[in-house]
Amino acid sequence: MTATAPLVLVVEDEAQMTRFLRAALESHGYRFVEARTAKEALAICTAQAPELILMDLGLPDGDGIELTRRIREWSQTPIIVLSARGRESDKVDALDAGADDYVTKPFGVSELLARMRVALRHARRGAATESPVLDAGPLRIDLARRVVTLDGAEVHLTPIEYRLLALLAQNADRVLTHQFMLREVWGAGHSHQPHYLRVYMATLRRKIERDPSHPKLLHTEQGVGYRLKIEPESPLIKS
Repeated sequence: MTATAPLVLVVEDEAQMTRFLRAALESHGYRFVEARTAKEALAICTAQAPELILMDLGLPDGDGIELTRRIREWSQTPIIVLSARGRESDKVDALDAGADDYVTKPFGVSELLARMRVALRHARRGAATESPVLDAGPLRIDLARRVVTLDGAEVHLTPIEYRLLALLAQNADRVLTHQFMLREVWGAGHSHQPHYLRVYMATLRRKIERDPSHPKLLHTEQGVGYRLKIEPESPLIKS
């Protein structure tokens, strides 16, 4: 392990889970720091600037969702929630609060490491440049020219379809909740009208998926939202 290895903050009050995570992360080259309370987590975030946060929701001095909101007031550090709460409403609340991903306990080490790699990749991409071109396998989105191509052929999208696709591309590999997408594309007054999304996502799939019935790019997270999935062999590139 080197000083340049990613520093991961684990916010977890169960000693057994903390030991499990420490062994798993350190054996795969991550540096590890732990916090047992929300107060400790905020102090470590400020003092040590971790590159990734793994967070349990049930903490002795508060709730992980509220802690996520507080961290998001000043930091964009990726946050992956690790929780035994498996209800869709819990996932939506955590993602809406600013979490990048949600893993339900119990989970496998391989799954967690894969989610961590995606979150770190997303963080390194950072904010979009002034005129980026976003590539996702056969799909290319030129945000400056507002042009979308599939296998080199231009795809004609309506303004709303384009805004949805651009929003997903700028947050590639991250789950965007229904409420977030509705607020960003239609405005706050439409945040509880998911039928809008279903209709437009269906038409978007027909235009950019080779087989809309088996989508490879636009994935549904059942009851939660949508994710633009980047195939491992075709990572998102900004040029």
